Amino acid sequence: MVKNEEISEPVANIIKQRNFAFLATLSKDGSPQVTPTWIDIDDTTILVNTAEGRIKQMNASRDPRVSISLVDQKNPYSMVTIKGRVIEQTNYGADEHIDKLAKKYLNVDKYPGHSSSIKRIILKIKPEKVFYLPPRYEQYLNRK
Repeated sequence: MVKNEEISEPVANIIKQRNFAFLATLSKDGSPQVTPTWIDIDDTTILVNTAEGRIKQMNASRDPRVSISLVDQKNPYSMVTIKGRVIEQTNYGADEHIDKLAKKYLNVDKYPGHSSSIKRIILKIKPEKVFYLPPRYEQYLNRK
């Protein structure tokens, strides 16, 4: 397992691929709340697109500490966990960003869930600790 505070190239590659992320935030009572979500990266900042008023956005507004876990769909024995903080929330470019994520995850040009009643927001997360488990057990993946 590799531990550091920066996003290495192998970690960035897992984020850039079509892997779902599981975002953990802290609820009012301090208990964890976990949401599967689409994820993106901009240099060294993790980007999660959500809607204003959703639980993850409200939790991050109250307590910016988050944790993210991803498993490489090509090799589920390779995984990433990132602990960090939401350092910014912005509506700027959020509609275009959800379209970009829809292209990545759904292979469509426009996010099919666009609605004038939903205000999109991007959570920008600064990684503080990154744990990476490189691919392993490849010889067992396609066995029958």
